[in-house]
Amino acid sequence: MLGRMQPKDHALPDSRRLWRIDRAGSLARLALIEERLAPPADGEVHVEVRAIGLNFADIFACLGLYSATPQGAFVPGLECAGVVTAVGPGVTTFRIGDRVMVLTRFGGYATRLNARAETLWPIPAGWSFAQAAAYPVQALTAWYGLVPLGAARRDAVVLVQSAAGGVGLNALRALQALGARPVAVVGRAEKREFLMREFGLPPETVVLRDAALAKSLDAALAHLGAPGFDVVFDAVYGDAFRLAFDRLAPEGRYVLYGAAEFMGTGRRPNPLRLAWHYLRRPRPDPLAMISANRGLLAFNLIWLWGEVQRLPAAMHATLELIPDPPLIGLERAFDDAPAAMRALQSGATTGKVILHC
Repeated sequence: MLGRMQPKDHALPDSRRLWRIDRAGSLARLALIEERLAPPADGEVHVEVRAIGLNFADIFACLGLYSATPQGAFVPGLECAGVVTAVGPGVTTFRIGDRVMVLTRFGGYATRLNARAETLWPIPAGWSFAQAAAYPVQALTAWYGLVPLGAARRDAVVLVQSAAGGVGLNALRALQALGARPVAVVGRAEKREFLMREFGLPPETVVLRDAALAKSLDAALAHLGAPGFDVVFDAVYGDAFRLAFDRLAPEGRYVLYGAAEFMGTGRRPNPLRLAWHYLRRPRPDPLAMISANRGLLAFNLIWLWGEVQRLPAAMHATLELIPDPPLIGLERAFDDAPAAMRALQSGATTGKVILHC
């Protein structure tokens, strides 16, 4: 596409609406405000937001449990989709009217925003704004954790925790495209039925995270004729970590990208609960990992925002591996952001939670 400067006779709106939290620690501190937004600077694109994707990182940040949480007041949100309404100097990749999906290092819960051109991608043909807003963070997480880090390949046996969530669903799509053999772990029986129906997974390979998890994992491995998991892809951590880690095959890789078990369901963190989980957290022994020939890798996708030059190639590879639009599980109006965040926090949703502007 040929870029161009914003015409001088095209006036941008004077203000935007956004959700801001004055400081981390409680979801109750989120406030809906209105403020002015400057025109896009060099290398930036001005986007009128139509849909916003919610992530667990948004909730962790607002609760003060996210290592990348900004100091002081901030606007949550790591992804959105909308229409380009202005381009700043030096932008040659987008023009006014383009439909785009956007990665943001916070700031996504807004009706308008300015973003660096490297963090925007054209919305694939036929996708809605909601589907586009649901895609970048969770699809990139699945691709990065499974391929560059996990080295998942054809016939690899891969355990996916929280398989009915947004990242989990993308992970299952990626594994099917790779020809790998997934084992899905979910927390609710209805999610188990959904995955068997949606992905055609055998019942033995879709297991519940309950008191019988160890036996269920052994049964899944036996069904697949595998001695252990080649990859474990986990955002839960907690009690199930050791069960999965101990079942890694030689050369197996455990890829950890979250600790959802620490979060809880309240509007603010419970210090006693956090301390209890922290003290009981798994502590794998590196020396034991040598003899077992296993590896543990951990990542936070937001570090890629500091490697912005890598984002275009990363998103291209992600779209190649996971070309289908994501599943939308819950849609709410922009003004209902706190309720939508609590629904995601509850663990009852399947697929992505979206806000419409």
